[in-house]
This record gives sequence, structure tokens and C-alpha cells, in this order.
Amino acid sequence: MNRNVAARRRSGLRAAAAGLVLAVGLGVSAQMPAQASVPASAQSPTAVSKPAAAAPKSVTGTSGHVVTRVADFYGAYIDAKGDYENPDAALAKALRKHYLTPDFAKRLAAWEKKNGADGVLRAQNIPARWTVTDNGSMGHAHEVTVTLTFGSGKNAQKTKLFVLVERYNHISDIATKSAH
Repeated sequence: MNRNVAARRRSGLRAAAAGLVLAVGLGVSAQMPAQASVPASAQSPTAVSKPAAAAPKSVTGTSGHVVTRVADFYGAYIDAKGDYENPDAALAKALRKHYLTPDFAKRLAAWEKKNGADGVLRAQNIPARWTVTDNGSMGHAHEVTVTLTFGSGKNAQKTKLFVLVERYNHISDIATKSAH
């Protein structure tokens, strides 16, 4: 092999190596801003991590499912009653007619007259939050637990209600003690 050819090859290799170093160097420097935006916990296990952004909230329901039905009722009822600028008494009444059995609606009206409170909420005011949880089947009916939270922070008070739903998805009772 000729010296000139060998020299050209070495210089070509050096140029390729220099290009590779330059490309790697640029790649690393180009990645630095992207790495700076990665939370510290992802960069190293010993780094102090920043709080992650809250995940979007979602609500899932199933058509005809008893827990979804009770959640739909309480959500719409609380919205109708709790709109402080324009509460919708007609909507609240329509929701009760749609979701409650006629017999229970009469018993609930009597309870409200006696206690001076809303029978669906078992309160005179509107809850800030509510949770609906399956409490199991009882043969002909299904019980769902509704936890209402009134107020917030240290002053928050919770009320637990047990909602009995008949097999045709109508609420047949609301009580403060479980039927189980």
C-alpha cells in the first residue's frame, strides 16, 4: 500500500471519528434542555422530585348498573338543589318522581314534614362532595352506600346513607343504617 493512500485513510478515519464526536457532542447538548424538563425523580433516584401534575379526573358509569344509577340520581339532585343562584325545584321534583318508587316518595314526604329537612340528603343544606359505593345485593334489592360530605377542611362533616334499590332500579328506601 502506498504511504499517501494510508495517510488519506488515517485522515479519513480521524475525520469520521471527529464527526462522530461532534455528532455525539451535539446530540448530548441538544438533549440537555429536554432532560432539564424531565422531573428530577426520572433523572436520578437520589434527586429531590417535584410534585407531578394532577391527573385529569374521570367518572365512569355503566348504563343500568345500580351504583351508576344512584350516583346519577344524587349528582343531578344535588346539582338541582345546590345551584345557589337558581335552584331548580321542578327538576329536583322530577328526579324524585323518576328515581323513587311511589310508595317511598310518600314516606319520604312524611319524613321531611316531620324532620324539616330534605329526605334525600337527610340534611337542610347541600353537600360539597359525595361518594357512591356498592354495598351488595340482598336478593330482591341492592344496597348502595352514599357518603355525603358537608363543608370542607377541618369543619367537614360526613353523613353515610344506605340507599335500597329495587330490582327495577328504583330507590325504595334511604336510611342511616344498613339493611345488611
